Amino acid sequence: MSLTSDQMELREETIRAHYPAATALLDGFDHAPRVAQARTPARAEERSPGIPAARRFRSTTPGLVTRRTTRPDGVHLRERIEAADDGDTLVSPLQATVEQAIRRALAIALAMGEGYGERTPLGDLKRANLAGDLPVARKGEFTELLTAEALVVSHVFGNALAYLLSPHLGATSVEVGEVEEFLTDNAQVALHGALWDLDQKLEQFAGDDAQLIATTAGFAEQLMAKAAARAQGAGHLGPFTGAAWHVEADDLTLRGFTPAAKARSTKLTMTFKKPNEVVGNHIAKYQAMKLAKMLMAYDFERRLNPFAELGGFIFTFMGDGKPGTGKTTLIQMMAGLIDEYCRNAGYPFRYQNFGIDNIDSYQGKSGQNAKAFVQSVLDPGVIGFGTIDDIDQIAGKRGDRQSSAGQQEVTAVFMEAFAGANTVVRGNCTFGMFSNYPENVDDALRQRAGARFLVDGPQTREDYIDILALLLGKRHDIPLGAHDLYAAQEIKRAVAASFAAHGRPQEAGLAQVWERVGAQVGPLDTIAKLGTYLKGIQEADERFTGRAIKNITDAVKVRAMDFELPDEWMENPDLFLFRDYDAKLAMIEELRQPITVEMVVQEINRYADSEFRYADKSDEVAIDGMVREMGRMEEAKKRYLEGKG
Repeated sequence: MSLTSDQMELREETIRAHYPAATALLDGFDHAPRVAQARTPARAEERSPGIPAARRFRSTTPGLVTRRTTRPDGVHLRERIEAADDGDTLVSPLQATVEQAIRRALAIALAMGEGYGERTPLGDLKRANLAGDLPVARKGEFTELLTAEALVVSHVFGNALAYLLSPHLGATSVEVGEVEEFLTDNAQVALHGALWDLDQKLEQFAGDDAQLIATTAGFAEQLMAKAAARAQGAGHLGPFTGAAWHVEADDLTLRGFTPAAKARSTKLTMTFKKPNEVVGNHIAKYQAMKLAKMLMAYDFERRLNPFAELGGFIFTFMGDGKPGTGKTTLIQMMAGLIDEYCRNAGYPFRYQNFGIDNIDSYQGKSGQNAKAFVQSVLDPGVIGFGTIDDIDQIAGKRGDRQSSAGQQEVTAVFMEAFAGANTVVRGNCTFGMFSNYPENVDDALRQRAGARFLVDGPQTREDYIDILALLLGKRHDIPLGAHDLYAAQEIKRAVAASFAAHGRPQEAGLAQVWERVGAQVGPLDTIAKLGTYLKGIQEADERFTGRAIKNITDAVKVRAMDFELPDEWMENPDLFLFRDYDAKLAMIEELRQPITVEMVVQEINRYADSEFRYADKSDEVAIDGMVREMGRMEEAKKRYLEGKG
C-alpha cells in the first residue's frame, strides 16, 4: 500500500523490538490500584479464627497518612485468559488470538510512545532525568510530556487491540463499563493500570471464549474513549495528532485519537429495487441516483471526495411523505445501486439502519447505540449509507414530555454528528432520515438535513397506470391499452418538469410572501432581491435561520453538479473510480454547470415550501389536539353540573 503525504510508516522491526516487554506484561507484573477498587480482593490466610495474618499498615510520617497503602497484587493476564474456559486445559484458538492481539497492541503502543518521545523534547528530558541533570525549570514541561505520552500510548493500545480483534467478534456483547484505573503518570504506569483493569473485567465477565473476545474488545473501546476525552484538555499532543502512522503488516492506520476500523462490508439481505421500479418521486429518485454515484467518487488514499471539496455533496437528507408513497422503495433502490457499484469496483460497502429497537430503557444506552451507528457509517475505510426510518418515533423533540430519555439522547447524538463542531464531511457516506410526520421531528435536527426529498409517490394518471402494471406483474392476459408504459418515468424529462414547478411557491403561506416581495422589488434577478425574499420568509417563519440559507446554497451547488456520472465510469472502474484524486477532480470540474437565478429561486422555494408544510402540519395537529381537549373539558363540565343538580 502506498502511503499518503500525511502518513509515516511505523516500521515492523521497531514494533517487534518491543515484543519482549509486551510479553513480560502479559506474563505478570505487580500493581497496586490507585483509582479503582479491586472487585474480588485477595483474602489473607488467618493464623486462627478472627485474627488476621497481617495488620493494616498506617503511616505515621506527616504527609503520607492519606496515601493508599494497598499491597500490590499480581496481574497475570495470560493465566486469566487461559482460564476463560475451565472445561479445557489446552489453550483454545480464540484464547491464543486474544493473547497475540494484546501482545501486538502493546508492542505497537510502546513503539508509538518511543516515536513520540523522539519527535518531542521528551526523549532528551528522559535521558537528562536518568542522569540526574534535569533542569528545575523544565520539570513542569517534563511532567506534561509524560502525561501526553501516557495518553498516546493508552489510546494506541486500545485502538490497535480493538482493530485486531474486530474480525473475531461474534453476536455476543458485554457491557464492561468504563476504565476506572486510568493513570497518566507515564506510559509504563498507564499500561499497568489499563492491564490491571482489563484483568478485573475478564475475571468478572469472561466466562467463555465468546465473552472473552467481547469483553476484551469492549475494554479496548472504553480505553480509547477515556484517552480521547482526557486528551481534549492536554497539551503537547500536536506531534501525534498532526500526522498518521501506518502499520503495514496489519493494514492499520493510526490517526490521532480517531478509532481505526476494519474496512468490512455489511452483508445486505434486503430486496433491491431498480430505478424503473420506483414510480413517481421524480426529484427524490433522481437525487438518490446521483448521490449513489457521487459516493463512488470517494478517494480512499486522500480520504476525500471531489464532490465534497467542490460543494455539491449531500451529507444528510430528509425524505418525507405520506404513508405508502415509496420511502422504503427509495431506500431499497439507493442501497441496491451503491451495493452494485461497490461490488463492481471492489470497494467495501456498509449499510446500517437505526430503528426503534435501538432505543433502550437503560440510561445512556440509546445514546451509545446512536453513536456506534454513526461511527460505523462514518468509517473512512468504507462507502457508507445510514438510514433512520421513522425518525419522528426515534428522535424526540427537546422539551417534549412525551419523549423518553432514550429518544432525547438520540436527538443529541444526531445533532452533534450531522452538523456539530467536530463534524468532518469526507464524502464517503451519507445519512438519510425518513418520516411520514416530519413536523414531529425536532426543528434543529430537521434543519440539519442538508437536502429535502419529497416522497410523494405516483401523482399523474400515467404514474398510476405504470404502478398498476408494475405490481400486477406479467402473469395475466389483461391488455395494456393506449399507454406508453414507463414513458412518464423518463427521469430527465420528469425532473425538469418537477424543478420547473418550483419556480413559484406551492404552499399558501409562502405564496403570500412571494407576492408581497415581488410587488416591492419586482422579478428576483439579483442577489439583493433574492436576499430580500429570504428576509421576507424569515419574517413569516422565525425558524428560517442561517442554517436554512446554508442548506439552500448547498442544494444550489448540487444543482450546479446537475449531471449524472456516465454509467460506463461505474461499469469500468479504470475510467474514473481507480484514477487518482486530482484526475477525478478535473473530470468532475469539466462537467460542472454554471449557477443560474432560476436554480436559486427554485431551491429557495423547494426548501421554504417544505418548512412551511412542516409548520402548517405541526400547528394544525396542535390546534386539533387543543380543540379535542377543550371539547372534553366542556362535556366533563356539563356532566358534572348535571350530576350536582
